[in-house]
Amino acid sequence: MASSPAILVQKYGGSSVADVPHIHAVADRVVRTVREGHQVVVVVSAMGNTTNELLALARQVSPRPGRRELDLLVSVGERVSMTLLAMAIEDRGVPAASFTGSQSGIITDDQHVSARVEEVRPHRIRRALDEGRVAIVAGFQGVSRGGEVTTLGRGGSDTTAVVLAAALGAAWCELCSDVDGVFTADPRVVPGARRLDSLSLDAAAALAQAGSKVIAADAVELARSWGVQLVSSDTRLPSGSGTRLPPGPTPAEVVGVAADTQLALLPAAAPAGLVGLDGAVRAWVPGVGALVDVRNLHHDLGGEPVATVSAVGRRLVTTPAWTARALAALDGLPVRAWWATGEGFSALVGRAEADPAQRRLHAALVEPGPAPANIG
Repeated sequence: MASSPAILVQKYGGSSVADVPHIHAVADRVVRTVREGHQVVVVVSAMGNTTNELLALARQVSPRPGRRELDLLVSVGERVSMTLLAMAIEDRGVPAASFTGSQSGIITDDQHVSARVEEVRPHRIRRALDEGRVAIVAGFQGVSRGGEVTTLGRGGSDTTAVVLAAALGAAWCELCSDVDGVFTADPRVVPGARRLDSLSLDAAAALAQAGSKVIAADAVELARSWGVQLVSSDTRLPSGSGTRLPPGPTPAEVVGVAADTQLALLPAAAPAGLVGLDGAVRAWVPGVGALVDVRNLHHDLGGEPVATVSAVGRRLVTTPAWTARALAALDGLPVRAWWATGEGFSALVGRAEADPAQRRLHAALVEPGPAPANIG
């Protein structure tokens, strides 16, 4: 008896579906994957900059828009993408059906703007696959048990793809963007950055938490917890290309550098209740203040625009000579604070210093060169 075709989940980000030509290119790639013998579930983000444009529109209407209404508003973007892609795939002779987050069975808590997935009931997705259809899902959204539309916050489409892959027992989950996998740094900032063929999930999680934009941190954490095989791929290349992310710990060697520039620094005396309203506090830096993630804030808390720049690799924590090398690389830049904990080294700088700090750390810690003495 022949075995069933493997289920693959492919997620396409906003840059991959930015306009009609991009949508046609994604449709071609999906159809090729189907004709290779796979059952395919596609998760899509909103086209291009649609989400930010909708948020800007909301702020023109109201200086402090309600979180429930914001969720209903921004969920529209992914619904546009999913329906257009379904049309394009059907025109290529492959049956397709699009589904919203609620239709896909993604059940969340009731926290608007940054909801957490509590359960996945992909009955309609399975039925579509059994009928020979490509199932196209609106990423970034779900439904609460009370029937409210919710959104999943930063990197929500990656989260949608991972939880569906886990619920469906997919062979792998492919996160597609305009970058060919995970690099040792952002190649647009660091010319010497190189693509990694393989990167452990723990290291990928650390880079994502440090600000790497290729994969969302929450999605990597979920993949690690639920045993989902991740691949980070370029939309323009065949399915399965890019960086594979197998289970495993962060290695000792320094694997990459990342920066998070979407932070604001509030004084230590800032009202914690106001900050906590959006679940935005990333860290308290002793003697400096609170680092606030401004991505999911829809009103201005003020504060100084800052960035963290991080290098991932356990030897930066365990070996003083490597910590000293990181600090020496940043000599002359106005570093507000630094710490070496968890998976690597991080420094707090102004946003204007984020790019030069990344280049310096990458040159000193990742690119070939003599190792510090007594590295153990």
